[in-house]
Amino acid sequence: MSTDATAYVLKKMDWMRVERIWPNGLRYLWTDAFGLVLLVSLYAEFGDKKFLDQAEWLVAEVDRVLGRARGVRIGEAPDRDGQYFHYLAVWLYALAVLARYRPAYRGKGIDLVRQTHRAFVLPGRGVIWKMQEDLSGPYPGYGLGALDAFDGYISYRCLGEELLRREIAEMKALIDQAAPELFITQDLGLGMMLWMTHFFPEEEWAVSQRGRCLRQLDAMWRRGSYFCREPELPDVKIAFTNYGVSVGLQAVREMPQRVLRLNEFFDSFRSGDEYDREAITHVMACNSRFPGYFLRDFRGSADPS
Repeated sequence: MSTDATAYVLKKMDWMRVERIWPNGLRYLWTDAFGLVLLVSLYAEFGDKKFLDQAEWLVAEVDRVLGRARGVRIGEAPDRDGQYFHYLAVWLYALAVLARYRPAYRGKGIDLVRQTHRAFVLPGRGVIWKMQEDLSGPYPGYGLGALDAFDGYISYRCLGEELLRREIAEMKALIDQAAPELFITQDLGLGMMLWMTHFFPEEEWAVSQRGRCLRQLDAMWRRGSYFCREPELPDVKIAFTNYGVSVGLQAVREMPQRVLRLNEFFDSFRSGDEYDREAITHVMACNSRFPGYFLRDFRGSADPS
């Protein structure tokens, strides 16, 4: 990993802490999952135990603030109630990453699957996108998630192939049902799907989705600077969603010049809204420069394995 990338990340993390943006700001499960992977990746890169200590502190804080009897709340703010399956899935992935160095977190992740899977998953139909906070039923106004079965399949396999065999099989059946007709047009969804395809790249769904996503993203590249939000929204640009695209492209080793360009563009871009200071923007900026364990084959400079 380039010293420029890690220097950027360390400087950004110091700034976020001083500004009380992250990790000492409001809890938000998506951001905390990306941040957890970042911290463990920094430990692998530098061998400094403080990053692993911060990672364990973060998990404890998520448990304390967002943890529920079953599952994990979306965020700390009043309007971030309920539970999203895709947020839980990326948190599960982050726990699997931490378990590389602290094996007990694998069991913690598997326990979380067993708390939540049956509430969200409708075998043969799909995965409910958002649930009530106590998992008593679907959140009003929300249906099935288009990518959620893929999210669960990847995270479950990373956590425990044998212990989660039944749950993995249910997710795979939903993937086989959905993948042939699935065409993603949203920037972050495209990035996350690309990222998921790189874990098991020879599986049929991964081959077809990778090609579709790359073609769609090529059509959404705008002004040599960014990926638009949707094809019909060519001028809408969001920093954190582009950073998610960046991680996906790096996972499949495509469009490296566009990754560089979008990082440069959003480093100076200001949206003029709350996202200029939201933790999700700045944590994912770090992931974009230093994806670390978001890449299957990452080996940090100090990684003892």
